[in-house]
Amino acid sequence: MEGKKLLILLLVSALLLSFTGCNNEIENNTGQSTVNAIVEEERIYEPEYRGKLVLPLTTLNTLNPLLSENLFYYHFSKLIFEGLFDFDDNLDMISVLADTYVIEDNGKIINIKLKENVIWHDGEKFTAEDVAFTINTIKYASEDTIYKKMLNNSIGIYNPKNINRIINVQILDPYELNIIFDRSFSHGLETLTFPIIPKHKFVIDRENKKSYAQALAEENYIPIGTGPYKFEDYEKFKTIKLNSFPEYRNGKAYIDTVIGKVLENEKLILTAFETGQLHLAIPLDVDWGKYAQNSRIRIYEFISNNYEFLGLNFKSGIFAGENSKGIRKALAYGIDRQKIIQNIYLGHGTQAETPIYPDSWLIWEDANIYGYSPNKAREELEKIGWKDINGDGFYENENEEEVIIKLLTNPDNLLRTKTADMIIGDLNKIGIKVEKDYPEFSQDNLNEDIIEAQWEEINEKLMNKDFDMVLLGWHLSTIPDLSFAFHSSQIKSGTNFINYQDEKMDEILFEAFNAENRNNKLKAYKKLQSHIVKELPYVSLFFKNNAILIDKIVMGDIDPSFFNYYRNIEKWYIPKEFQGDIE
Repeated sequence: MEGKKLLILLLVSALLLSFTGCNNEIENNTGQSTVNAIVEEERIYEPEYRGKLVLPLTTLNTLNPLLSENLFYYHFSKLIFEGLFDFDDNLDMISVLADTYVIEDNGKIINIKLKENVIWHDGEKFTAEDVAFTINTIKYASEDTIYKKMLNNSIGIYNPKNINRIINVQILDPYELNIIFDRSFSHGLETLTFPIIPKHKFVIDRENKKSYAQALAEENYIPIGTGPYKFEDYEKFKTIKLNSFPEYRNGKAYIDTVIGKVLENEKLILTAFETGQLHLAIPLDVDWGKYAQNSRIRIYEFISNNYEFLGLNFKSGIFAGENSKGIRKALAYGIDRQKIIQNIYLGHGTQAETPIYPDSWLIWEDANIYGYSPNKAREELEKIGWKDINGDGFYENENEEEVIIKLLTNPDNLLRTKTADMIIGDLNKIGIKVEKDYPEFSQDNLNEDIIEAQWEEINEKLMNKDFDMVLLGWHLSTIPDLSFAFHSSQIKSGTNFINYQDEKMDEILFEAFNAENRNNKLKAYKKLQSHIVKELPYVSLFFKNNAILIDKIVMGDIDPSFFNYYRNIEKWYIPKEFQGDIE
């Protein structure tokens, strides 16, 4: 279904974006457990080995991590495969297969020394040859493969080129290499999180196109990685079996066996979890608090990468005029975002002023300037000459003309239409007359054809600039480049569908993209956020929170994130008395 949603698919550089399933979403206490409401003191167990963990999967076409776009397999494959780097809680970089790194030549070269104690699951040593082979394989892959798209769209956004000329590898010795970019590039480390595959598995005599083709095979792919779990068996469309890898460099995982149970969709996954067939599931809606009453279940909530915002039409209409900024500020002050989060999302959201992940190391704390204030909203409107001339409770503009703003959104998303209704109510209260530009549908009557038709209509309005204001969302990438949304060069591609043009914004975005080191990147992103809150190309609302539901017999360092549900899984354990619960 989401394959039809242009507004999501436009952001092809967003890695997790392409792993969406067929749900109707476009989408505090990070990592904190919502403790069961049953009043009883839980027994404390010490970590123990053995046991079996059953995790969810949806129907998948391949086990190849360089090809699969299945969300559940993306997370599951992290038990098998690892990258050079990964993200921490703040989306800063941590070394995984890399040991140390140095950024050189004004950001064009990343010198990496690899860990020397890494073993592939088949017993071979991991070396720089494997990293080079993986990058060459991705470069050889077709343009529509997920990591090829990620590299092309993150590195080549300002000067599109074939990825083969953008990134290269120089092997210095078996455990040292240089990653070489053809330009200064601040997101180099973030792009090096793709899974590394073993060269020796695919190269017989010498590395060539045949080797790459074999590494990109979709059928009969046998995963061999360096992670805490080793692939054992795949019963097609039924189960994937993994066993803990005894020679894992960080120590053998506590849980011996992990079973990936394949089910048709997320609804069946939740049913299987509720009936005790799975140890873990993802809630389908925001009312997951109801599970807190179940003594069998723990809830771990985290901030997702699903960002909600109001987009404004800068091409024509009210937001194309010279007083547009005053109106935008009035919108930012006049919408009670916390009330929306509490009333519609049941508290499961995190207010945001910019499209930067709220816990990011790049966040600028001083960006939080638009708290809910109807009085400040009215002041902004009156500064630009708006008055309620006829006493009907709504402002007329500086030319004494009636002002009506139409709000567009996708009616198949019930949470979003409820949000739109509240936004309209808030803005009407401060004297901005806003009307619905979306039909009301009974959720019971929605089907795929109706939803597809609705999205085609919305896309047509957006591309034709036939809208005033639109409530939508992005699945934002872990690579925090906002050029896709705000750079003038992206108007033609359609990702800057609001038609926003600002030379200073273009300069700052390029500075953030082109930063030569991590310190300069941090400075550039502070400048970028300062400009965003000043200019308000979007009226930011919030990031949605998400959660995992987990059987309380699973214990340990459970710390899910939107980019890795199973983070620290080697430290999870099941006490001996519960080890035979799920068969």
